Amino acid sequence: MRRLQDEVREIVAREGVILRRDHLELRGALDAMLKTGELQTVLPGTYAARAAAQTRVTRVLAAAMREPDAVFVGRTAAQLSYWPGLGGDVVVCAVRRGRPARPGFRFVERVVAPELVQCRGPLRMTVPALTALDLCEEVGGDGIDRALRVRVATLTGLRTALELSGHRRGNRDRRALLLDSRDEPWSAAERLCHRLLRSARLIGWRANHPVELGGRTYFIDVAFPALRVAVEVDGRLHEDDPDVFENDRWRQNALALDGWLVVRFTWAMLQEHPAVVVETIRRALADHGRRFSEVR
Repeated sequence: MRRLQDEVREIVAREGVILRRDHLELRGALDAMLKTGELQTVLPGTYAARAAAQTRVTRVLAAAMREPDAVFVGRTAAQLSYWPGLGGDVVVCAVRRGRPARPGFRFVERVVAPELVQCRGPLRMTVPALTALDLCEEVGGDGIDRALRVRVATLTGLRTALELSGHRRGNRDRRALLLDSRDEPWSAAERLCHRLLRSARLIGWRANHPVELGGRTYFIDVAFPALRVAVEVDGRLHEDDPDVFENDRWRQNALALDGWLVVRFTWAMLQEHPAVVVETIRRALADHGRRFSEVR
């Protein structure tokens, strides 16, 4: 028995989990180790070491091994691909036939088009474009914004994913968010700024416009290149991420030295004083445009 239990330990150490159906010759050892608590059940017939059994990583492995045709979707797909820091401990899988609810798991009956599935080793998950759309119900446009910002999805890819997963509940809202994303915002604050600019009928601007300065590439949140006016939008990342804050100051200094006029707005300013934001941008365009013309 001890030799068989050592064999179980080797398998668990190597693979993270062990399936009873794949190791029927070890049934006695598995039962003994479950009885002592050395192993714990993660899913029916799927076991892991007690210390790791309740972790999200172990649950993901257990679902992938027990349900090899399952596709990780929503938050779980985002955590496994382009948004590792997204919260949520429940592992969400799409399966062809429903499964009973289990603590720490949610199995949804859904067929995902093969073109929208990517594989990473034994893990199958939705591609970032579909993942971002799936997240719309929970996080609004943030999933789309992040996918665009880290360049794992394009607007074309997002539209294709929407069409390939037609007739789903919530697609009307997803389509509206995609339309709102047509200028490729990288944050909720940028998305709101774009709405204000379009509502004010301001033209000649580009979102996340690249500028080469001093051997570095900087991306201006909203640029009016012809007049060298930059609109910088300070969203939640600027408050939470010191690296983002620092990089923005280097960028603003470089732009100012290169002759750009930079105006900055916070999320609160965009939400609570939209008319003032628009008027400030209009004045910046008029004043700097006049000075820029005089210099030229």
